[in-house]
Amino acid sequence: MGFLFGKKKPDFISPAGGTLIDITAVADPAFSSKMMGDGFAIDLAEGEVVAPFDAEVTAAFPTGHAYGLRRKDGVECLIHIGMDTVELNGEGFDVKVEQGAKVKQGQTLVVVDLEAVRAKGKSLVTPVIFPSGAAFTMNKKEGTVAKGEENILKFS
Repeated sequence: MGFLFGKKKPDFISPAGGTLIDITAVADPAFSSKMMGDGFAIDLAEGEVVAPFDAEVTAAFPTGHAYGLRRKDGVECLIHIGMDTVELNGEGFDVKVEQGAKVKQGQTLVVVDLEAVRAKGKSLVTPVIFPSGAAFTMNKKEGTVAKGEENILKFS
């Protein structure tokens, strides 16, 4: 019966490690205006980006710079790695998943070569947005966040 008392998986974990940034402070107006949905951003300090929850990969761009995920309950998350990184045509991105795949919370989506991306003059500010309109509250709004960190936000 011990399995009934196991620790409940968190709703959401941080998909990456770095510095938290308010979505309205992101340089790209497509994100800062919340036109694509509300969320937050992380200025990456480490290259591994993971699934924030169990999901289906609804989008995995061949360039490795963006991933769409959808939970069974319909909550959608878009992780857009860096600014204008689509222009790198996949250089610096080691993609680990493909569209249609089922991923588990914490599973690696992509490993980003931070130095290679920086060397091309691209920002590593990574918006994490919820285009499905999922209501949430940020429990942590500033400072650093670790990849896999729990309780940075709570869905309403």
